[in-house]
Amino acid sequence: MSDAQHRTPRDGPRKAQEIFDATLTLLAARGYEGLTIEGVAEKSGVNKTTIYRWWPSKGALVGAALTGARRLDLVLEDTGSLQGDLEALLRAVVTLLTVPPAADIAVPALGATTQSPELALHVRDFFAERLARERIVFDRAVARGELPADADPMLLVDLLAGAAWLRIVLRGLPVEEDFVARAVRTVLKGAATA
Repeated sequence: MSDAQHRTPRDGPRKAQEIFDATLTLLAARGYEGLTIEGVAEKSGVNKTTIYRWWPSKGALVGAALTGARRLDLVLEDTGSLQGDLEALLRAVVTLLTVPPAADIAVPALGATTQSPELALHVRDFFAERLARERIVFDRAVARGELPADADPMLLVDLLAGAAWLRIVLRGLPVEEDFVARAVRTVLKGAATA
């Protein structure tokens, strides 16, 4: 990737937040295919040449907006236990996938990665940055003796978030009241009988 594709919001133009907000608003309204740099320029009040100078493509702009606008941030609670922390994390993921306006942004952006390899690269950066922030949950669990030091945080998050994505987005099923607790318990303790 070029330097332009790895710029952070701090490196961006003065109106980066306006650009990111316009990008995510239009993504929610029109989907990834209907999103255009010209539309973002019009909605944000920023010249499209400025946008192209910082983000040379739609995929690069959406990737920067996902991270830079912070609309899809998750609050990481410290509940005092790994089970509780992961339940809080998974509840936040479920909310992200089901409650507007975040769901109107997350579902089309993440779904479009299957059609846009360029967007997939930027979304991978988004998830790497998010996992780095979630790392504290696993560090606390290791310190409390709830996880071995060689536990794979990415695998644990993938199993939990993947279960939510599959149930909510791909299968279109409702999330039962006990889904979060059952999913976390199954990931941590397994499904087999003792």
